This record gives sequence, structure tokens and C-alpha cells, in this order.
Amino acid sequence: MKILVTGFDPFGGEPINPAIETVKRLPDTIAGAEIIKLEIPTVCHKSLRVIDEAIAKYDPDVVLSIGQAGGRPDITVERVGINVDDCRIPDNEGNQIIDEPVYPDGPDAYFVKIPIKAMVQRIQSRGIPASVSNTAGTFVCNHVTYGVCHLIATKYPGKRSGFIHIPFLPQQVTDKKNMPSMSQDLMVEAIEAAIEAIADTTEDIKVMGGATH
Repeated sequence: MKILVTGFDPFGGEPINPAIETVKRLPDTIAGAEIIKLEIPTVCHKSLRVIDEAIAKYDPDVVLSIGQAGGRPDITVERVGINVDDCRIPDNEGNQIIDEPVYPDGPDAYFVKIPIKAMVQRIQSRGIPASVSNTAGTFVCNHVTYGVCHLIATKYPGKRSGFIHIPFLPQQVTDKKNMPSMSQDLMVEAIEAAIEAIADTTEDIKVMGGATH
């Protein structure tokens, strides 16, 4: 198995992005799967072009994207991407798309095809807090969650994709009162555990992972 793991560059005025820093520290092989690491720009549409080129080049079985979700306290495995860009802040090239579809010809949403609940359970088994998330937001993270699903549905059938959000690093919250963070070591271990679940799970487990709000 070959897994393309992507991480965003810094955005929103932050000097570092734990997403790409975590991806860089992943081993080259996890649970027998070859890991291909790719930095992507926090830019609508360009991020998808970079991923599209990498899929064509490396022919991975799975595309797993990692993004920063400052304010979330745990590792959150996304369930769904929606077909809308509604950017609260500009991306790294100054684009601020409001109420536009990611792909005008695409469906309203895509559910990811990776075993999200098995991934959460595997991360939790390492003593690391994790949960299923039912919203990837409406910025570039959702853009990629939805967009890669659409690329696979229309251009690369048989492949799978998914998205994981990770918290701030401790050094990012020294000036942010009461803001949760997680160490780099724990984030790397969490993503490794998630990839192990992708590699060895053929059908997702059926356990409670929903939310009331």
C-alpha cells in the first residue's frame, strides 16, 4: 500500500503549521505502507492542483491530508467534506472566496472512504485524545477534504482519501490564553496510529462517534 500524506504550510499569521511539521516527522513506512510526504499551499484550488499532480506522479492508494484546527483540543478525524468555500480569512495568496462551490459540477457533499472510527479508536488506544468530526469548516481544509474526494470520484476511481485536523503546538499558544495545544511528539504518534488503522482495516468498526451539536 502507498499513502500520500499532505500537510499545509503556515497560514493566518502563524509562523509554523503543525500539519506539515507532523508530516515531515512521519517514518517512511508505517504498518507496511509506503508513506509519501507532500507540503501543500494553504490556497484554494492551488492546493488541489498540487495534490492532483502528486496523485498522477505517485499513484497512491490513499490520500490523507493533515490540517491545523487551532482551538480544537484533540485529534479530529473528519467524516465529510461539503461543496462550499466560505473563507473567514484570506488564503495565503489573498483569495477570500465567499459562498462559492469547490466544484460547480460536484455533489453537495462527499463522505470520506477511510475507516474514521477505527482511526479514532486506534489513536485513543495510545492514550491520545481523538474524536470524529462532522465539519471540516469552510476554509482550505474543507476545500481539500471535498476536493480530493471529487478528484477521486471523477479522475482516480478506486482510491480513497480522508482528512485529519490537529491542534495548535504549545509554542503557538504562549500568547493565546486558555487555548488548547498538543505536543509535536503526540501528534506524530497519533497520525502514525491513524495510518496503521487505514492500512489494516478493511471495514470500519461500528461504534458511537456522533455528537449532539
